[in-house]
Amino acid sequence: MNILEAYDLTGSLRDAAELAGCSHHTVARYVAERERGAAPGAPPRRPGVIDPFLPKLEELVDRSKGKVRADVAHDKIAAMGYGGSERTTRRAVAGLKAAWHAGRRRVHRPWTC
Repeated sequence: MNILEAYDLTGSLRDAAELAGCSHHTVARYVAERERGAAPGAPPRRPGVIDPFLPKLEELVDRSKGKVRADVAHDKIAAMGYGGSERTTRRAVAGLKAAWHAGRRRVHRPWTC
């Protein structure tokens, strides 16, 4: 039985822990995470070194209509004080470009008679 299902069924941390086969401390943590709106049991996302520079990268991708090269973007954010690797920049730019293209993809709608 799922930990949160057991808690919803019983309303008690200790009874839910007995049903789920875990500690009541674990049940309390899952319930607290659910109340905060986080995914229970998922590890928290650690901030990346490139996170403060993502708005600038998004701007570069948007202004270039998804054509900016990662090495050019890396040079621009390195001038702004970015100290991370070029590989991290390549990964971030690739994700941003994929999201930019996905939002502007042409949808094929066949004729219906």
